[in-house]
Amino acid sequence: MKPIFQPTLVAVLVAAGLGLAACKPAPQNHETQGSADVAPTSEQAKAFVAKASEETRQLLLQVNRADWIANTYITDDTEALSAEFNQKMTEAVVRMANEAARFNDTQVDADTRRQLDKLKLALTLAAPKDPAKTEELAGIVAKLNGMYGKGKYTKEDGTVMALGDMSSVMASSRNYDEQLEMWKGWHDTAAPMKPLYVRQVELANEGARELGYADTGALWRSKYDMDADAFAAELDKQWAAVKPLYDALHCHVRAKLGEKYGTDKVPQDKPIPAHLLGNMWAQAWGNIYDLVAPVNSDPGYDVTQLLADKGYDELKMVKGAEGFFTSLGFAPLPETFWARSQFVKPRDRDVVCHASAWDLDAKDDLRIKMCIQKTGEEFAVIHHELGHNFYQRAYKDQPVFYQDSANDGFHEAIGDTIALSVTPKYLQQIGLLEQVPDESKDLGLLMKMALDKVAFLPFGLLVDQWRWQVFSGQIKPEQYNQAWWQLREKYQGVAAPVARTEADFDAGAKYHVPGNTPYTRYFLAHILQFQFHKALCDIAQDAGPVHRCSIYNSKEAGTALNKMLEMGASKPWQEALQSLTGKPEMDSSAILAYFAPLKTYLDEQNKGRSCGW
Repeated sequence: MKPIFQPTLVAVLVAAGLGLAACKPAPQNHETQGSADVAPTSEQAKAFVAKASEETRQLLLQVNRADWIANTYITDDTEALSAEFNQKMTEAVVRMANEAARFNDTQVDADTRRQLDKLKLALTLAAPKDPAKTEELAGIVAKLNGMYGKGKYTKEDGTVMALGDMSSVMASSRNYDEQLEMWKGWHDTAAPMKPLYVRQVELANEGARELGYADTGALWRSKYDMDADAFAAELDKQWAAVKPLYDALHCHVRAKLGEKYGTDKVPQDKPIPAHLLGNMWAQAWGNIYDLVAPVNSDPGYDVTQLLADKGYDELKMVKGAEGFFTSLGFAPLPETFWARSQFVKPRDRDVVCHASAWDLDAKDDLRIKMCIQKTGEEFAVIHHELGHNFYQRAYKDQPVFYQDSANDGFHEAIGDTIALSVTPKYLQQIGLLEQVPDESKDLGLLMKMALDKVAFLPFGLLVDQWRWQVFSGQIKPEQYNQAWWQLREKYQGVAAPVARTEADFDAGAKYHVPGNTPYTRYFLAHILQFQFHKALCDIAQDAGPVHRCSIYNSKEAGTALNKMLEMGASKPWQEALQSLTGKPEMDSSAILAYFAPLKTYLDEQNKGRSCGW
């Protein structure tokens, strides 16, 4: 599971599992509406935005405090308080979104219109006007979330396994049948969700059409400051550019899996069985690095050991990551960060350990919540999380509806961009590593990263490709599973390891589907982080290979980065992108440049192999 940041208005609504907008008439009120037969004025629109902003700001602070306590001190009471405040927040935003819709035809300035749109588009699902259908949709959303969370598999010996247990086996096992048992055990838990999901699509589409969108997919795509169809075409363009790199990685991994399991189980001209890639959804392949690693690629150091040798405890790891940002010219974190964050797992209570970054008051109450392990991987995660924190602080002076990233891919991209600078060169600069290994040792590091970053790209794209076609009706309920696996094979080159039918609902085995969390943001983040990294390396005038670059100590890079971060969501994402990279378009050439040495290696390894599927 990826590290996350919390919270923005959209994040709070998605986390609540709701974000339902019922397109019912807002109550008449002279502050927003005037008399029933008089069109609202621009002055009333501005007054509404000001009032809604203040109400949202106060509610966010309440929700954030309740959520923080519920995450760092888990009891029935703290969970109840969190649920209560999240419900209050959701209901308020639904009400305000409906009121905002009253100004759809009012002539207002561009800034007011953008804030009104941001408020409306904060919602994920649009409920129909009919109150009974709104209630039905809310009930389905809650049921689907509960079904996913309660999913369990019972082995023949009676052992009951949750997703975390099964994922651990998938990550470490090299036994074909054991991995298959885990894969099937988890995917079978999703089958009962299908009838509920079909009905949810019907209800959400009805609400989306009432709001003026063709369907829920069109509603989601409209959040990206461009025509919905043009946005979809842009994603296809980016995928086409990176597909050759993915195909080369896929060919090499399939060959190595064939060597491990036999080509009878892993045919060399067909998709890879989905249970052999070390991850329940075959979305990231880093867990099978030992099977595919280049020969003699050990860089000669272990960051976990280096941290231990230099006496790094959990707090020193966070201080070290803060030093990365202060070296770029950012102000140090406030004292409250150190007093209020959760760095280690408390001994006296249950907490949520999943790494996350928080901004409780949209001013300076920044925190991270982690149960830090003293490992090299966690050192990089801390840099990632602080990337979120420094982004949050950069846009704190924006209006509340702009206190978010330029689009939903930017926040994750920024965190990952910072982590890309945790290179051997950087480790040497901060005194952890004595000597940077020569470039011959880069292949192992690049392979490890590609197994997570490059392998993820098609999955990051296809989840919403499937949903958009479901929402549009192109994929009918009686084709859900068939279409899911057609897309998995088309984009990823992976196949279900056992026969699946329409009695199965394998898309529902991925949290974001029953959880109604849009997924395109993760594809965007994986493209943008390399574009950001390359632009910052150019600004820092690092003349070496981009995968060896670290922007540590570059005030010029820090100034350029902060300029983009300060914009928040106040301008179209294309303008934010241009402010840093010099052009308003996404550009996949940066990821190709980053992995160029690995692509050369893969092409050499793949000579004589049958690639493609």
